[in-house]
Parts: sequence; C-alpha cells; structure tokens
Amino acid sequence: MATPLTTAYRPWIDESDCGLDEFRAAVAQDTDLADYPHAIDVRDNVLVYPATAPSDRRALQAELIRALTDGPGVVVFEDAFSTAVVDRASSAFYAIIEAQRAAGSAAGDHFGEPGANDRIWNAAQKLALHAPDVFAHYYANDTIAVISEAWLGPRYQVTSQVNVVNPGSKQQVPHRDYHLGFVAPDDLAAYPAHLHRMSPMLTLQGAVAHCDMPVESGPTMLLPYSQRFLGGYIAFNRPEFVAFFDEHHVQAPLRSGDALFFNPALYHGAGTNESTDINRMANLLQISSPFGRAMEALDRTAMVRAIYPALLAMKAAGRPERELHNVVVATAEGYPFPTNLDIDQPIGSLAPASQVDVVLAALADGATPQQLDVAMRDKDDRRVP
Repeated sequence: MATPLTTAYRPWIDESDCGLDEFRAAVAQDTDLADYPHAIDVRDNVLVYPATAPSDRRALQAELIRALTDGPGVVVFEDAFSTAVVDRASSAFYAIIEAQRAAGSAAGDHFGEPGANDRIWNAAQKLALHAPDVFAHYYANDTIAVISEAWLGPRYQVTSQVNVVNPGSKQQVPHRDYHLGFVAPDDLAAYPAHLHRMSPMLTLQGAVAHCDMPVESGPTMLLPYSQRFLGGYIAFNRPEFVAFFDEHHVQAPLRSGDALFFNPALYHGAGTNESTDINRMANLLQISSPFGRAMEALDRTAMVRAIYPALLAMKAAGRPERELHNVVVATAEGYPFPTNLDIDQPIGSLAPASQVDVVLAALADGATPQQLDVAMRDKDDRRVP
C-alpha cells in the first residue's frame, strides 16, 4: 500500500512544496498486486488489468479510482481493442494523415520536436466524418467507458489526437497535462493549492496502441506515483526534476490493442523511437468532465467590441492598469481551449493566445477598435473546426 502523503494543507503553493527531496519521497513507492485484486500483474510499478467485463463493475471502478489517485497513477488494460477494430481505425488514420500531407498542413506537438512526428489534431471528429462506421465500432469499447466513468462520472466528453512517432524521433520533455499543465510557468503559483489538487480530476489521459510498441520504439515514459506531488505543476520543468525523471522513469511495452490510462498529473512523455522500422502509432485520448462549462452562453466577442472604446477612454484618463485588466478578464474569454489546433497552434508557449491575451495586447499597443476587430476575427476564425 502506498505511503500517505503528509503535506500540510496550504492555501497557496510555495517553494517549500516544490523540493526534490519531498518529490523523491512521494514516488519512492512499490505497487503491491495484493492491494489491487482485479489486476493481473504489476510491471515496473504499473498495474495491468484484463479487458474482460468484471463481475462487479463498481468494485473495479473503486479500485481504479484508488490506483489513479493514491496508487501508481497509471494502469494498462491488455487487449482492450480487437485487432480488427484497431486495424480499421489505423487505416482511416493513415488516410487522414496522407490527406494532411497532400494539403501541406503540418501538425505540431506541445512537448515534442516540431515536424518529427505525424499528428492528427481533433482526431475524434475527423474519424467520425471520414469513417462513421469505424468510429462507432471503435468508441463502443467498454474499457474506455469503465475507467472514464470511474474517474469522471457519466456523460464524459471524449477528444483524441493521433500521434505517429517515426523512427529516430526524439523523446518529449517530461510533463504534466491539461489543464494546469498547459498554464505558463510564471502564472502557476497564482492558482490556489486547491486548484492544483482539482485540475487532475477534470480530465483522464489515455493511449490506445495501434501497433506493437516494444521499448526500443519509445512507448510513453512514466513516473509512477508522481501525480501525488502537490507542487508538481510548478516544478516539473525544473532541471533537477527533469534529471530525476530521466533517471527513474519506466516504460510499459504495449501490444496493438492495449490501452494505457493515467492521471493527467503523472509525469510522462513520449519516448525516443530508437527502432529503424516501427512507426509508433497511438490514439491519445483526452477525456473530460462535462462540468467545466459556464451556465450561460455569452457572445464575448460582441461584448469586447462594445466596451473596448470605453477601455481606451479609461486608459487615456490614467486609470490603473489593474483596473483595466479587471474589465478585460470580466469581458473576454480567458481560456484558449477548445480550439482548432490544426490552425491555432501554440507559438512560443504551451497554449495559443486566449481572447483576453488578444484584447490586453491591443490595449497595450493602443490599437483602434477596427484593428482589434480584425485581430479578434482572425482569432475566432482559427478556433473554428
């Protein structure tokens, strides 16, 4: 059984929560198969489950919740997808990739070397439109449902991105994932500690293997138990943490049809493909809570257009920058997602600019309402699927 963490509650995360020694203690755990009666194996601290339907679905889900929260943070389901389903989906994905290449569109990677891999952003929608029957058979899969319901409850929302890591492609920078994993490092400490605890509960990360993935092909690097470290979102990109990850991570070889799921706060990253002939394809699942939405639908673009002249007047009158910032945040859309990452790709950051960023930049430059309108229209156009 994993040792409980003893980090005292604090309203904010500070440097005392980001020490390497505390991190080392958090991950220095051994996974005991006896603590997880539905699992069939433990490999390098990673729990392995069969894809067969359990006799007690709720008991399995309770076990998965514990595994993802206080346990190793990562599980593998063997043979979660049949060969026929995977092969049909792979053929469809390669057809989409060829169409992207023919169109001259290149898809970047948040944490990898640009241009080294083939990626399909918004792969769920593209598969549904390209091959509806393939999509239906693929997402009828009950393994996805079992673990998604366990982590997020019913009515979860599925998105996916297909990643093909070609021979010779280098590993990703180890990281945590969406939501706080995509916030600029300088802004992370401004989020109170309870949001650092909550962020991993809003999404579930998964990967379905679309080919056999021996270690030399670079399957996902994982650091079991690292999701337990409170200061991880702030600390993950510090050199000493990257070095620790490089020394202690594990990799779970997968067979075609296996599915891996993990807490988004788990330190992870795609590995280097050292093979000469394996184009390592995975369908990366990002499954979201349905609750991360406002109650009302507002036309924030219209709101910004309406109040921007007033903002310019307030700036000219010498109102404090903080007050102008408050107006912009209350008016514009502050989150850049969801967006169309085919054309609204991050440039120099983990996430594309939000509408708030666009308005603040225009205000700082003294842009006219007409100039802001062009910038916002361009931004809105990039978000359209």
